[in-house]
Amino acid sequence: MSEEIKEKILKYLATVSHARNREVARAVAEDKGLVDKMITELAKDGKIEYRSFGGITHVALAGKSEG
Repeated sequence: MSEEIKEKILKYLATVSHARNREVARAVAEDKGLVDKMITELAKDGKIEYRSFGGITHVALAGKSEG
């Protein structure tokens, strides 16, 4: 199940330049706590990266431009 959630997260992030964890959780219809854990694992795997905008942390696909 966790691999399915990770895949949903990656597919969602492919459609946006960046998003907050709460937005990702809402978009993939999963519990935020679980999404936070999956995002951490994806970041450790180098598939996504954290970005800061005015002190607010977002996630994005690794290497994806902000445009």
